[in-house]
Amino acid sequence: MTSAADFDLPSPYLMEIRVEERDIDAYQHVNNAVYVTWCDRSAWHHSAALGIPIERCLELDRGMAVVRTSIAYLRPAFRDDSLVMATWLLPADSRLCLRRRFQLMRPVDGTTLCRAEVEYACIELSSGRPVRWPAEFRPAYASRSDVLAALPQLTPV
Repeated sequence: MTSAADFDLPSPYLMEIRVEERDIDAYQHVNNAVYVTWCDRSAWHHSAALGIPIERCLELDRGMAVVRTSIAYLRPAFRDDSLVMATWLLPADSRLCLRRRFQLMRPVDGTTLCRAEVEYACIELSSGRPVRWPAEFRPAYASRSDVLAALPQLTPV
């Protein structure tokens, strides 16, 4: 079984994934677009766990929209695989943008299947315009000190 210590960075938020039939493409492995969907789902779950569920974003008329995605597909996943997606918040250079790191692992053999980094911008949902984070986003989206300490040795995606 994979533990938090098996991932690239300390203190990951972990989400379990079971590969379903709908995830499989004509080559009989998980389609690469599905990995992006899993990153997105993991980010939503993590944000909710941090106290910012979708309902709160709608109330605030604020949300995080994807600006840029970088993903390295390392190994395929297959039908019925049990996987674990890890995510971390990375340092933000502003009160407008946020970055997340992702790592997808197959616990049965400890293989990392993909690594990704996604940059988000805070937007006003009603207009789609970039805006500063609401005050309650700041503490929730702050990077953990143990993650910050591990970043200099981390290889970029």
